[in-house]
Amino acid sequence: MKSERKRGTDTESLRGMSEEDLLARAEQLREEQFRLRFRATTTQLENPMLVRDIRRDIARINTILRERQLSGEGVR
Repeated sequence: MKSERKRGTDTESLRGMSEEDLLARAEQLREEQFRLRFRATTTQLENPMLVRDIRRDIARINTILRERQLSGEGVR
């Protein structure tokens, strides 16, 4: 299972996404993070930096969602 992601997600493209899209993307990244962690315990990862990149992408999404919540846009 080879991942074809480039390093990190562009912040501007994330800001252009709706709240629902951001939540869905965050869930996809959490699932991918889980799979990578599981593989890391059983075998050596092809690119161990993906774990860090995914963690940072999730943090970016959470930051954007929090900014929107504080500004009053897309309040849950």
